[in-house]
Order: sequence, then C-alpha cells, then structure tokens
Amino acid sequence: MHLLIPFASGSAPACQQALRSLALPHLDRLLARLTPAAADAGDDYTLSPPHERALARALGLVAGDGQIPWAAWQAGADAGDQAWAWITPCHWRVGTEQISMGDPEALQLQEAESQALLAAMQPFFEEDGVALAYRQPTRWLARGEVFRGLPTASLDRVMGRPIDLWMPKLPQARALRRLQNEMQMLLYTHAVNDAREQRGLLPVNSFWVSGTGALQQPPRPGPGPTVPQSLAQAALREDWAAWTQAWQQLDATQGAALLAALDRGEAVTLTLCGERSAQAFETVARGLWQRISSHFGRTSARTVLEAL
Repeated sequence: MHLLIPFASGSAPACQQALRSLALPHLDRLLARLTPAAADAGDDYTLSPPHERALARALGLVAGDGQIPWAAWQAGADAGDQAWAWITPCHWRVGTEQISMGDPEALQLQEAESQALLAAMQPFFEEDGVALAYRQPTRWLARGEVFRGLPTASLDRVMGRPIDLWMPKLPQARALRRLQNEMQMLLYTHAVNDAREQRGLLPVNSFWVSGTGALQQPPRPGPGPTVPQSLAQAALREDWAAWTQAWQQLDATQGAALLAALDRGEAVTLTLCGERSAQAFETVARGLWQRISSHFGRTSARTVLEAL
C-alpha cells in the first residue's frame, strides 16, 4: 500500500503560515512508526515537480528532468518506440510585462469544443510531422520525433506563473514555438472562441506541451500508488484555507486507512511531496531499542512538511 501525496507542502509564505496551525494526528502517528528513505532533493525550478518524479520512480519510468514520458505511458500498447507528448489547449493571460497561463480545467472546455479545436489545428501539426489524437477536453496525445529528447515543464509548474521561464529551450523546440504563434492567430477568430466569449468564458488561445519522450523500457507491472489530488487542486489555486481543509480530510480518511494497514502488519509506503523535494517513509523492521528511540526522538509532521 503506497500513498503518494502531491503538494503536501508549498513554498508560498501563506502555505508555510498555514502549516504552523495544521493538526494532522494520523500523519504524526505514521511518521513515528515509519522509517524515512533517501530524500529526493531539488528546487522550485525543476521542470518535473517532486510528485511526478516520485510517481515515475514508483512506476519504473526512469528519465531526466522534464523528460518523464507520461504521454507515451498513457498511449500504452500503442506507444512502441515512438516519441509522444501531451498537448493541452489553454488560455494565456497577456499582461503588460509578462504572459502567464491559467488553469486549463478552469476553462470548462467541453468535449465538442475541444474536438472542434483539434480538427482545426491538426493540419498545421501534421505539416510538422506531429499526429494529434483526442483523449479528453484538456489533454490530447501527440506523436512526433520533435518530442524525442525534448525536456518540457509540467503543467503543475506553469499554471498561474509567467511562461517565459518554462518554455522549452532546445533548438528543436523552435518548430513548436512557431506552431504556438500560428495557433494563436488561428484561435483568435475561431467560432468556438466566439461562442465561448458570448457566454462569458475565456477563449482557448494557445497550447502547452508536456509529458514528452519515448518509453525506454516497459513500465513496471502492477498497480501504482494512490495519488490524491485534493491538495494539488487547492494549492494550484493558492487557496490555502481549502488546502488546510483538504489536508485535514485526507489525514482523517486515507491517513487513517494507511495507519490501519500498518496496524494489520501490512507493508506501507508514504511519500510526501512539496514543490522542492519529496520524502518517502517505509515499513522497516526495527528492534526494541530502535522503537523506543524513535518514540522519544520522533519528528513532527510540521517539521517534515516544512522541509519539503
């Protein structure tokens, strides 16, 4: 049983403030009984955030920063040795000094709208050797050699932030930047956006590329970790009151379930992920003296979370 928690902590001062009064009794008890594994240390500017790196390790997807082949993994049996990417239709907010990207889910993009946009954009992608396939309103699968060896930033890194820092830097990305410019012009007058704006909704005016690469080896068989999304959803909105409530709910439900599994003698793993690093805690057989020592020298949940 493996519980992997994205955005268990955050770098924002408001998040650190929220941690000071956050009570997580089940997490405290779990940390007193589990043994920390080697930490995955990083910073706020890695293209792949800690929770994606931790999930990739659990699934047997070994790759460099920004090159975890999530799209190829989603393609499954169709992936082969080809290079894939996720294409996310999104809204770029153009300010006086910077361009930032909003949460694609906040667009409330409907399937028919997404399908219509894909159909309009597809010929332009095909001219550059990229095949598009619909998967869900804010996620299309793309296949093409331009994605092989191309590091790209996760959506979780870019949402709500200026895009300049996160744009792909390698020369092969020039074709994608040109495509983005062309699609901005195409989308500006598209009927889907005209209808959306009449309903008071934001237009889709660009796309983001992520999850790039090819599978180097078949993914590890078997179920992966349980990955709750409630903390991530609140953190990406910077709604720290909702984030606090989500943590308390998570602690009372899945935290309690993990503790019950530990009481039953099952092997469990808990991975806590912040914006810089991830720390796993595992079931390891310990002698009496180690158990007594850990009881008196236990680390609080707050201390662990603040370090992420």
